[in-house]
Amino acid sequence: MSTREPLGIHIGIGDKDRAAIASGLSRVLADTYTLYLTTHNFHWNVTGPMFNTLHAMFMAQYTELWNAVDPIAERIRALGHPAPGSYGQFGKLATVPDAPADPPKAMDMVRILVKGHEAVARTARDLFPLVSQANDQPTADLLTQRLDIHEKTAWMLRSLLED
Repeated sequence: MSTREPLGIHIGIGDKDRAAIASGLSRVLADTYTLYLTTHNFHWNVTGPMFNTLHAMFMAQYTELWNAVDPIAERIRALGHPAPGSYGQFGKLATVPDAPADPPKAMDMVRILVKGHEAVARTARDLFPLVSQANDQPTADLLTQRLDIHEKTAWMLRSLLED
């Protein structure tokens, strides 16, 4: 039997705020992972006259999303909470819908990805008031970076839909 007390987390953010921020980041993580999977699916299944352009664009986008999930999960852990990591958990937390079972046409893929990037941006932005109130600069920095990427990616994808 150990007489050691468990180590607490004393980083200047209270337990309730850390829990709430970790919960919000879990939703960002679920949205990011779901969008990653959809984007990778579309990379595999895109067809049509814009195949080369979209295939390469989707690869760059899913690679960026893949590289984003680890820092989000690690921030959740740094706040003292477990990061979700199963399809079941992601399905319950995500606001981004799962990829369609049947691959859509190329421009419908683009529309779906625009909506996905906008959804992740909204999820990240919704967390900002709590993060600001808790004086959590590392999470604010992470969210700012994610917002910049998702808003720019949505803009670039929307540009493909204009005549």
